[in-house]
Amino acid sequence: MFIREYMEYHSDRFADCSLIILNEKNNIVALLPASTKDGILTSHGGLTFGGFVVDSKMTVELMLEIFALVRGVIKGLGIKEIIYKCIPYIYNQYPAEEDRYALWRNDAQLFRRDVSTAVVLSTPYKYQKGRKWMVARGRKSNIDVHESQDFAAFMDLENRVLAEYHQAKAVHTAEEMKLLADRFPDNIHLWVGEREGELLAGALVFVNRNVVHTQYLANSPEGRELGALDRVIDHLLKEAYAGYKYFDFGTSNEEQGRVLNKGLIGQKEGFGARAVVHDFYRWNIT
Repeated sequence: MFIREYMEYHSDRFADCSLIILNEKNNIVALLPASTKDGILTSHGGLTFGGFVVDSKMTVELMLEIFALVRGVIKGLGIKEIIYKCIPYIYNQYPAEEDRYALWRNDAQLFRRDVSTAVVLSTPYKYQKGRKWMVARGRKSNIDVHESQDFAAFMDLENRVLAEYHQAKAVHTAEEMKLLADRFPDNIHLWVGEREGELLAGALVFVNRNVVHTQYLANSPEGRELGALDRVIDHLLKEAYAGYKYFDFGTSNEEQGRVLNKGLIGQKEGFGARAVVHDFYRWNIT
């Protein structure tokens, strides 16, 4: 997600203000993907999350020094406020919450908390009864699960689902997703569930070292009846990505985290997923 080539696809929408922090030996010790708008720096406006990226040598004392440095630099640019999106812990290779302590020390305020759900694939997990039943139904319905390059058909289904249930549309277009998948063939995959060649459900996933993240999930009316999406997810959990550490279903919130979509999160928890929060802080630097 933090690869520059990934972020560049929508560079026209955001004024980039990413920071590179160097030590006295001119070595990189931290990166902060960030953008600015109306005097506010956000880490990053075009990403789900985007706090400091650090290595295993980071210390709490060094992070406090970095925050002091950033405060001075950003203030000099006329920025009055920083919106800091913490990286959820499952995306870290090693414990790395020095930034959260530094946020507290600098009187940053938690103003939003979204809740995602993730399955720990490396430990035993169980499906709830309802999900077991729907997965079995998907198998009996002969839902064929495979990878696909037909992003246009999938995004059309996704947008129909979003319009019907959420009065919304996808953040990405089919053309953007195809472009990103072509640029990052090892990291972006489209899985579909079909019956007799008809697209019924699908999952568009982003893959990194430890985590598989469902960027989009879609299920047609017939797919819901036949357990198509359940069959797709079961295939991803038990076969395609069984060797990974986490399977992240993404958030289930509306209105800045204040509203929980109970039906949506219930479906995800039915596969054995548990809560992982996405925290947003507001740091006034005036």
